[in-house]
Amino acid sequence: MFEHTPVLLEETIDGLKIKKDGIYVDATLGGGGHSEKILEKVDEGTGFVIGIDQDEDAISHTKDKLKKYIDKKKLFIVKNNFENVDAVLDSLNIEKIDGILYDLGVSSYQFDEESRGFSYNKDAKLDMRMDKENTLTCEMLVNDFSEEEIYKIIEEYGEDNFAKNIAKKIVEYRQNKRIENTLELVEIIKSAIPAKLRYTGVKGKNPAKRTFQAFRIYINRELEVIDNSLDKVVDRVNEGGRICVITFHSLEDRLVKNKFKTFKNPCTCPKGYPCVCGKKSKGHIVNKKVITAKDLELDKNKRSKSAKLRIFERG
Repeated sequence: MFEHTPVLLEETIDGLKIKKDGIYVDATLGGGGHSEKILEKVDEGTGFVIGIDQDEDAISHTKDKLKKYIDKKKLFIVKNNFENVDAVLDSLNIEKIDGILYDLGVSSYQFDEESRGFSYNKDAKLDMRMDKENTLTCEMLVNDFSEEEIYKIIEEYGEDNFAKNIAKKIVEYRQNKRIENTLELVEIIKSAIPAKLRYTGVKGKNPAKRTFQAFRIYINRELEVIDNSLDKVVDRVNEGGRICVITFHSLEDRLVKNKFKTFKNPCTCPKGYPCVCGKKSKGHIVNKKVITAKDLELDKNKRSKSAKLRIFERG
């Protein structure tokens, strides 16, 4: 059964500054938690939501859950990658929107559903695809990529100090048999790090966490996708409209932080010289300090611990 608890729900809805007649995009529809709250606030007549997701399970669940809004033509669900947000809007003949939200990373359902292969705590086939139509799986990555390629992926997207040795151990292991399952990969990763960290990891985290994160990000092109999507959508947001992004690890948060800074000040001219590039500010950053979950949410939803919300308003 598809279940997903949306993080920072109230903070995100408040951050969108919803207008009753507004048009909003939920770029990561998931279980529909954020969309449902937006739909409760928009007007029966003119406001509506476009929900985008590439996960067929999420779409099927949310179509049932929010059927009344779909029937009233208040919710339009599109199966696509949010990297293509501009094409989605074009297909619906929508030029401008009043806000968009991104709840990045992997949903609770995707982690909990063993067959998806995202979890390092449950045994499953190595998959890690958010979109099942993606041709690249984690099994292919760990068995067919070179040691240097695997090392670079772990180092860049996992920021793991043991990346080189993990890549070496993966290649050594696969010489005897193909790596097929998640817990099999976990044991290989553990064998690559100092014995005292094999069961406690760094700072008490599972020693496989960073490698699994790295492979997932690479397979789904997560950083590239959000970077491209933000570039495409910023000029489609009306003045006063907002972009809300929830991130779950430092790579995502750093990307969004820097992107918002560029939107605020896109000038590429040398400091101290008059601006001749002609690039104008697209708006302002609403919260200079990230918004994080309050104690009550932290107690109820452990996934919210690493969640960070950043908001940009179009000027």
